Amino acid sequence: MNRAAQLIQRVAPLLVALIILIVLRTTGLAQTIDLVLYDLITTHREARDGKETPITLITITESDIKRFGWPIDDGLLCQALDRLLADNVRAIGLDLYRDQGVGPNQECLRKRFRNEAKLVSIFNAVAGIEAIPGTPPERQSFNDLSLDSDGILRRDLVHVGEQDEATVSFAMRVMEVATGDTKLRQAINSNQLIDAWLSANAGGYHNAIDAKFGWQRMLHFRKPGSFRQYSLAQLLDGMVPSQAIDNKIILIGSTAQSLRDLFEVPHSRFHYGAEPFQISGVEIHANRIASLLDHRDNKLPIGWIMPGWGNIVLIFIYSSCGLLLGEAIPSLRRSVQIVSLLAISLTAGLLLLHLHQYVWIGTALPLAGLLSMSGSAWVRRGVISQQHSQQIRRLLGQATSPAVAQQLWNQREELLSSGRFEGQQLPITVLFTDTAGFTSISERLSPRELMQWLNRGIAICVRAVTSRGGMVNKFTGDGMLAVFGVPVQQNTADEAKAAFEAAIEIHAGLKRLNQELEDNGEPALRMRVGIHSGEALVGSMGSAERIEYAVIGDTVNCASRLESLDKKRHEGVLRVLVSDDTLNLLDPSFRDTVSRQSWGTIHVKGREKPLEVNELILDN
Repeated sequence: MNRAAQLIQRVAPLLVALIILIVLRTTGLAQTIDLVLYDLITTHREARDGKETPITLITITESDIKRFGWPIDDGLLCQALDRLLADNVRAIGLDLYRDQGVGPNQECLRKRFRNEAKLVSIFNAVAGIEAIPGTPPERQSFNDLSLDSDGILRRDLVHVGEQDEATVSFAMRVMEVATGDTKLRQAINSNQLIDAWLSANAGGYHNAIDAKFGWQRMLHFRKPGSFRQYSLAQLLDGMVPSQAIDNKIILIGSTAQSLRDLFEVPHSRFHYGAEPFQISGVEIHANRIASLLDHRDNKLPIGWIMPGWGNIVLIFIYSSCGLLLGEAIPSLRRSVQIVSLLAISLTAGLLLLHLHQYVWIGTALPLAGLLSMSGSAWVRRGVISQQHSQQIRRLLGQATSPAVAQQLWNQREELLSSGRFEGQQLPITVLFTDTAGFTSISERLSPRELMQWLNRGIAICVRAVTSRGGMVNKFTGDGMLAVFGVPVQQNTADEAKAAFEAAIEIHAGLKRLNQELEDNGEPALRMRVGIHSGEALVGSMGSAERIEYAVIGDTVNCASRLESLDKKRHEGVLRVLVSDDTLNLLDPSFRDTVSRQSWGTIHVKGREKPLEVNELILDN
């Protein structure tokens, strides 16, 4: 594989991970996930009761509309205001548009708002609806609310700076009229009020919040439906107790379904009733005022919202951790387990911070960064592992034991270089086999029968070698070359012992096989084995078109010479000749259990130093 293809395979998973993050961000899916989590936390967070606040709601219900008609006559509103004012209210906020009067007593309502210092009128800046005519600027207010893109109201537009005196939020204006305290607004205007203000891409928002909408924070909700509440009819009929009015902030607004002054809130998403869960606009304003009063009295849980730049940093940190954990942990399974545990722990930690400390940090993109980047590392490692696996299989075939194969796999980075095993000098033990009398037997059997007959004997040899960590390096027609100690170096004594044990198993296997062959009227299968230990040059040999794992050197030659030595001197199904070089490696306790007969000193062709040769006695 050329370098360009390798680069693509390494970089492509990372690019896919980046694309996933970009898609999550640009499509708004990440924001949707974060807002769902926000709604879940808000819904399940323990909320305070609205009755703990000095706020009472006078609502216009469906029954009020049936009784008084719609829009409500200005004269009836005057009567309601007079009853409230008579009970020493702190402030009255009328959450009804009255830029156009209704009924014959319009001047009455306008006069009240012009002269009564406790009355606050609303206007809508976006829709261009004005306040009640004659209301002084210091008692006018806008009631515009900020809805998120999914139509849910989560944010509180607390204040808009650098405006005229009339442009103050309804909640702020009512609070100021009720308390006579404008310090909160002054602190906001001077950027001295500490609060969890929203900025572009803050918290779980991934789309910019327009700065023209001023100072916004996440709305603190009291328990839905928990504010003191009475209908307009109850007020006009004298059925509202004075303690619900005296020294209270009164908000007048509609709750009738038909008037559609209703809003979905975080609690709506997880409401499973037959009807959609909505909160009236007047209750929304009550929550806003309650938060301002709490802030003024230092009772508001301020919390903290991660700014947009902080979310970017967090995404980078999570993504880097994912990439590092995906790449650095050697075990892929372990890597997946650690990343999964980290993802669960970090997500749970962020959600608990939000639940108990009002700390809101975007979760979706950092979590996606952690998982996608670690996933890209896993994919990359999988691709490289597959390539390594193919290279190892191509280099060694199926001639290694599972244990050696696992060793190879664990050390693949060190062993493999550009798809090759680097050449190295290793101490090894070689076991060379050959089939005795193969030429004469081949004349008696058909090619198909001969191959089946031969493979049954070779299979015994292969199992005996690979089950002990050896490697069948090559088949030599009617025999094979097996090596112990490659391609991963092992203990030389263990290698020699494994070769001896393999020879013993081959002997036992051939005896069983020959009994079957005799029963079937087939010729017996006899083999010769040569075993020698020493150093050899091992590594990949060949070209890009053909490559094999080579074992070269005097050790291999000696094992081959031992196998072919004096072929006529052969009794039994298996003859095993072994050099003293191998015997001397064995632990004495094992060596003494092996019966052997010395063949003396033999000079091997092409080798100056003679070999001390012994034959294993296996038919005792």
